[in-house]
Amino acid sequence: QLQLVESGGGLVQPGGSLRLFCAASGFALDSYAVGWFRQAPGKEREGVVCITSTGGTTTYVDSVKGRFTISRDNAKNMVSLLGNSLKPEDTAVYYCAAAGAAGGNHCSDSMWEYDYWGQGRQVTVSS
Repeated sequence: QLQLVESGGGLVQPGGSLRLFCAASGFALDSYAVGWFRQAPGKEREGVVCITSTGGTTTYVDSVKGRFTISRDNAKNMVSLLGNSLKPEDTAVYYCAAAGAAGGNHCSDSMWEYDYWGQGRQVTVSS
C-alpha cells in the first residue's frame, strides 16, 4: 500500500518549536517533490513549503519564511518540517504530500498537483 505517514506536532507554546515528520511507505520518496500544507479552522488548505527531489526548497507563506525549514533524508525515506518561533496563527492541521511529476523536480502550492497525501497532524499553538 502506497502511503505517507506523518508524525510529530501536537500542542506547542507560543515561541516554541515544531517538528513534523513524513515517512513514505510502499514507494521511494526520493523521486518525489514533497510539500507541507496546512488547514486552519474555517480556512482553505494552503501550501506552506516544498522540497524537490534534488533538494531545492520553496516557501509559499510569507509569515513562515525564516521560521520553517523543510529537509529530506532519502536514506530514511522521510521528509521533515522544523518550525521555530511558533505563533497562534500557525495553528492548523498539517499535511504532507508527494508529487511525482518531472521526476519530483517540480514544487507547487497547488494541492491538485500532488499524488499522495498523509492523514494530517494537528498542531496547536497555545499557552
